Amino acid sequence: MSVFEGKSVLVLGGSRGIGAAIVRRFASEGAKVLFTYLSSPGDAEVLAAETGSEALRADSGDRDTLIALIGSLGPLDVLVVNSGILGAGDPLDMPPNDIDRLFRINIHAPYHAAVAAARNMPDGGRIIFIGSANADRMPMSGLAAYSASKSALKGMSKGLARDFGARGITVNVVQPGPTDTDMNPAKGPLKEVMHGFMAIRRHATSAEISGLVVYLAGPEAGIITGAAYNIDGGFAA
Repeated sequence: MSVFEGKSVLVLGGSRGIGAAIVRRFASEGAKVLFTYLSSPGDAEVLAAETGSEALRADSGDRDTLIALIGSLGPLDVLVVNSGILGAGDPLDMPPNDIDRLFRINIHAPYHAAVAAARNMPDGGRIIFIGSANADRMPMSGLAAYSASKSALKGMSKGLARDFGARGITVNVVQPGPTDTDMNPAKGPLKEVMHGFMAIRRHATSAEISGLVVYLAGPEAGIITGAAYNIDGGFAA
């Protein structure tokens, strides 16, 4: 029997890409998986049917709705916050409202989700943020707000690790580099540029990312907290 048999797992932003791989992996391990989606109902419906998970429509940028949703789900053993958006462009031209929404989804939502989940989370629970290797290295222009939002997760995890440590709840960040998804395909136009920054010159697979997430959610990682793990082929090395 898997260590996740019967465990309750919520993945925020789980309908596509890395999030979908995380849903599939936890479901294959016997967990009861719920995931949120916003703009891809078709993908969410297919994934839920495939994995036996439950899809919940939710906007991570809506703080009060997100907090209420998590509170309504009962005790969660694992929370994975994968929801996030990319904002790229000249900071002198980017609309302030777009930057504020990026921060709401990439910074505010992980914090409020983690706190809401921790209220009812059993001792020994797991909170995992999906960040980015851009928290540690930003070799291109136009991504200041995005990299700032992902850097914020590192400080957040350290603080929440202290806050929840007495209950054995761990809080960590997984920081992927270029990963083969529909938003960043391995054969996309920027592959040569991105691979040029890497020691292992290829995109990661979503399965590789989900494998690290599941490890951090498991019993062997019970002493790991407040840490950020780059899984990026040496992008940030």
